[in-house]
Amino acid sequence: MKEIPKISEAEFEVMKVIWKNEPISTPEVVEIVSKKVDWKPNTIQTMLSRLVKKKALKTRKHGRVFVYTSLIEEHEYVGQKSELFLKQFFGGALNSMVLNFIENDQLSKEDISELRKILSERDRKEGEK
Repeated sequence: MKEIPKISEAEFEVMKVIWKNEPISTPEVVEIVSKKVDWKPNTIQTMLSRLVKKKALKTRKHGRVFVYTSLIEEHEYVGQKSELFLKQFFGGALNSMVLNFIENDQLSKEDISELRKILSERDRKEGEK
């Protein structure tokens, strides 16, 4: 598995904007993030710099602004974080996590129905192989 840098929750907010809009300039990132979170432009620029240093982003100068693109894909990052969460809290067992949600009434009837639908679709695809 590819080495993915550690990204703070705040940096993750910036990454989500970049993943959705890349390539994207500093002013554009600042504008979008500022609408979601009450951060000053300097704070957002600091996070961009940190993400470049962590090799989560690459930057190039375009005229008078910097333009950012990601070096890691969102699905890679989310996959790694999900796996770490499962290992930390449920010993890596997805069924234990789902059972925990069911036993604590944290899944609605709609959630359970959606899970059944996903599993049925997965079974159908597996049967076609």
